Amino acid sequence: MIINITETASHQIKEMMKEEESESVRLRFGVKGGGCSGLSYAMGFEEDINEELDVTEESNGIPVVLHRQDVPIVEGTTIDFKQNMMGGGFTIDNPNAIVSCGCGSSFKTATNAGTPSEDC
Repeated sequence: MIINITETASHQIKEMMKEEESESVRLRFGVKGGGCSGLSYAMGFEEDINEELDVTEESNGIPVVLHRQDVPIVEGTTIDFKQNMMGGGFTIDNPNAIVSCGCGSSFKTATNAGTPSEDC
């Protein structure tokens, strides 16, 4: 399994998926360049899958699609959802991240430094 989605996160994602117009929507998870540390997480919903470029799996009842090139960067990552007095949000625990910024949404790995933003 590439991505582990906790039960709490799965419940939240399923609620969000109900608002989508399509029955075939999947969670797209991956990384993009930017952020203070060089890489940032990207999460959203998507219907279209490119069999050559994407990998699909299911985690805790959630259909997940990832770009094949992102797999080594995010393999073993756990997605959770935390609720607090200020609201709630997803947390991402990536064992491959060797440096993370204070906000927790930007990171780099030993093999991929990404492209850090200059506005941090």
